[in-house]
Amino acid sequence: MLALLAAVGALVVALLLWRSFAGQRVGVPSAPRRAPIAPDDDPDFLRQLAEQQRKRRDEGL
Repeated sequence: MLALLAAVGALVVALLLWRSFAGQRVGVPSAPRRAPIAPDDDPDFLRQLAEQQRKRRDEGL
């Protein structure tokens, strides 16, 4: 039983070391590509639009 636990522990340690020190895999992007954000889903665009509308409304009064 102790030998089985030691073997499983050694495999876990080996896996963690491999994942931490392995080089980049060829053909696999390092970060997933984000899909483009539509203007109506972009918070910065919506904030700028609200500011423009507020300016126009304030200038009109």
